[in-house]
Amino acid sequence: MNNTKEDILITALHLFAADGYEAVSVSRIAGELAMTKGALYKHYRNKRHIFDSITERMEQRDAEQAVEYRMPEDTRENALAEYDRASPVQFIEYSKAQFRYWTCDDFAASFRRMLTVEQYRNGEMQQLYQQYLASGPEGYVADLFESLGIDNPEEKAAQFYGVMFLFYSIYDGAEDKDEILQRFDRTIDEFAGLFTEASGKFGY
Repeated sequence: MNNTKEDILITALHLFAADGYEAVSVSRIAGELAMTKGALYKHYRNKRHIFDSITERMEQRDAEQAVEYRMPEDTRENALAEYDRASPVQFIEYSKAQFRYWTCDDFAASFRRMLTVEQYRNGEMQQLYQQYLASGPEGYVADLFESLGIDNPEEKAAQFYGVMFLFYSIYDGAEDKDEILQRFDRTIDEFAGLFTEASGKFGY
């Protein structure tokens, strides 16, 4: 990949994460890289083109994460066989990996911060926030729980993902981030045990 094009993408994402998409101009992105706007336009047509490229990268990486952990990439309605093949062990390991992905991976963590900053000012960002960080993953977990035979899958999914969602904020404000990662793992393992006790269907 062209290094200059990648540098522009990453620099723009970091600026969007810090100040929000709307507040960052092409001039500022170019200035951060000590280049002219004309030079930047050789790689991206405008700021929207940069943003679309960031979103495309996120979609690709999100799908790769699911494939790596052998988890469904689509909705249950569109990928029923994949949901039926998913196991509780895979789900727990995938959940831990997803938490680290959204907190420790620079690209994903910056994307999350950008959506968090911008969700109250931009309807499109609000939709992406829901898709990647709120109703989207909560619905995904509910579909998985239904496939795994968990009783009251929507309520259990809200409990499970609610904890994961809370830990994003805890992690962001923590001084000892490694301790939060370990605490998250312990909490998720406890949830697996609670589901086993409650339904007898989530055991290892």
